[in-house]
Amino acid sequence: MTGDAPTDVPTGSPGAAPVDERGRPGPDRRRLLGGAGLLGLGGGVVLGTGVALGTQRLLPDRPNPVEAARRAAVAAVAGDGRHQPGIAERAPAHLIFTAYDLISTEPTAVRSALAALLRTWTSASAVLMRGEPTAGAERDTAGLGPAALTVTVGLGASALRRAGLDTRIPGPLADIPALPGDRIDAARGGGDLAVQVCAEDPMVAYSAARQLRRIAAAYVQPRWVQRGFQRTAAGAADPDATPRNLMGQVDGTDNPRPGTAQFDLAVWAADGPAWMRGGTYVVCRRIRMLLDSWDRLTEAAQSEVIGRRKSDGAPLSAPPADQGGGETTAPDFAARTADGRPAIAVNAHIRLAHPQFHGGVAMFRRGYSYDDGLDATGEPDAGLFFQAYQADPRTAFVPVQRALAASDALSTFIRHTSNALFAIPPAPPPGGFLAQQLLDGA
Repeated sequence: MTGDAPTDVPTGSPGAAPVDERGRPGPDRRRLLGGAGLLGLGGGVVLGTGVALGTQRLLPDRPNPVEAARRAAVAAVAGDGRHQPGIAERAPAHLIFTAYDLISTEPTAVRSALAALLRTWTSASAVLMRGEPTAGAERDTAGLGPAALTVTVGLGASALRRAGLDTRIPGPLADIPALPGDRIDAARGGGDLAVQVCAEDPMVAYSAARQLRRIAAAYVQPRWVQRGFQRTAAGAADPDATPRNLMGQVDGTDNPRPGTAQFDLAVWAADGPAWMRGGTYVVCRRIRMLLDSWDRLTEAAQSEVIGRRKSDGAPLSAPPADQGGGETTAPDFAARTADGRPAIAVNAHIRLAHPQFHGGVAMFRRGYSYDDGLDATGEPDAGLFFQAYQADPRTAFVPVQRALAASDALSTFIRHTSNALFAIPPAPPPGGFLAQQLLDGA
């Protein structure tokens, strides 16, 4: 959730910033006239450029990062041409993640279906991300802009096995082993293919997911769907701040920052088969939160479970906020309280998950909250749809989750109910389609 937001806003998009004759962002006319624009003060008329007519003068307009982030949150996402979009970008407010199973069973037919489907989804995704409908689509998004829509496509190991491509399965796509404490519902996990659709507007996300499902109906059938949400850019005081989850905790601190060497090393696959170099692997876990039990804890007790202050996300080893402590303060796992106890408990969530205790290996977490109503007993079925992008789950997710399963204090208040792993190929070459290198000549 710390990804850099795209800054290119199409001039025709709702909420888009006006541009000058060179295509550069210009001042918003409504803001110019209604705010720092035309002010009849002291007989002078002041323009937002800092040029005064009369006696008044204002400083030149200064870029407002919050407003820039809000404009970017509804702009079209183009991607960087190397990686699929929907990973390093700022996470939009709404998620629809759909896993599919292939209909064909004979390997040759499966390979043919995969090639046709991935070619279709590649071209359709480009159209949708521009804010346009696919052929035959409903008018459900008429009047709406791109809303930062991203489409990200993944392949499960089962798809390659069914296609007779066992020898081309990358090592990192090995099945996630059974983990202590898991209560996995097989019907809500796995899948031959996955499509992650994210958008700032819920109608844009729903429409795109529906269109992609419609044009794939001849090749696949849906296996499971998970919808999720975050705060919106319009509603957030700071759209680029780390979001909070349903437990009220800041969720995503210490994430590798997109564009850095740490992010590249943690996320993008540099080894393995050529068709996956520059891609990544995503682990998906549906984590149900026992919110009623959590709410019975005091805020101080909740902070001890996580190892961070609930108020500002600072590690419990950090000084108070008025003395410089904050979310970005590095945790000091050797720090002690006045009575000699570890400031961050030995079973605190952040201690057990921290890269310091896993050889420096990190993951890029991009989770969404979910609320699926009530279960059969009338209890809330809500929590976090956890997504972790990484270069190799065998050295990142699996050892971290084993450590958490063994003694994490948070385990009392959560249940892992689904499990899925998908390979996310790199962006296709110009004129090509996703995973083409895998399927060419197969």
